[in-house]
Order: sequence, then C-alpha cells, then structure tokens
Amino acid sequence: MRHKVAHRKLGRPTQHRLSLLRSLVTSLILYGRVTSTEAKIKEVQKVAAKVVRLAKKNDLASMRYLDSYLYSKDALYKLIKELAPKYTERPGGYTRTLPLSPRKGDGASMILLEWV
Repeated sequence: MRHKVAHRKLGRPTQHRLSLLRSLVTSLILYGRVTSTEAKIKEVQKVAAKVVRLAKKNDLASMRYLDSYLYSKDALYKLIKELAPKYTERPGGYTRTLPLSPRKGDGASMILLEWV
C-alpha cells in the first residue's frame, strides 16, 4: 500500500533527484515548456506550483528562498516580473500537461509541461 507516500524516488539518490527537479523547474521558467517522462513531469508540476505560490507572496523571505532554489538569476527575474503577476488571481493549476508519443528508445511515456 502507498499510504502517505509523499513523492516519487525517480530511481535516483536524494540529492540527484532534488537537483533534477530544480533544474527542470528552472528550465520551465526560462523556456516556458519542458519535455520529460510522465513521472518526472508529475513531480515537477508540484514543485512549479510551490515556486509560483512563493513568488506570488512577494515578501523578502520568499524571494531569498527562490534565489537560493533556482539555478539562474534570469529565471528568478522572469518568475517575479512575468509569471507571478500573471497568476495573481489564479488559485492554482498554473501548468498543463500534453501527452506526446512514447520515447523511441525504450517506449517511456513522454509528456510536455507548459504554463497555462
């Protein structure tokens, strides 16, 4: 049974998994869309929602946390100046997923994640 299982392990050690999620969220902010496997995208969606929620708060502690979390200052600037104001009235659901054809090499289900 999977009662109270908080996240997927993605077949990686903890630090590698967290680094992967930070990298994918930074790429999503910079480029507006990211393509990956279904499991990774579902985890990135949760992190992206948290990042946007923090950016919408617009207080010093949130900005410092986001500055340390995101890998790029450009991503932080874009998040604060473009994305957070865009979603001020939206209570959640900041991203959408679009299924793609399976990956050619191993048949893994691929998904495109983009901002709404």
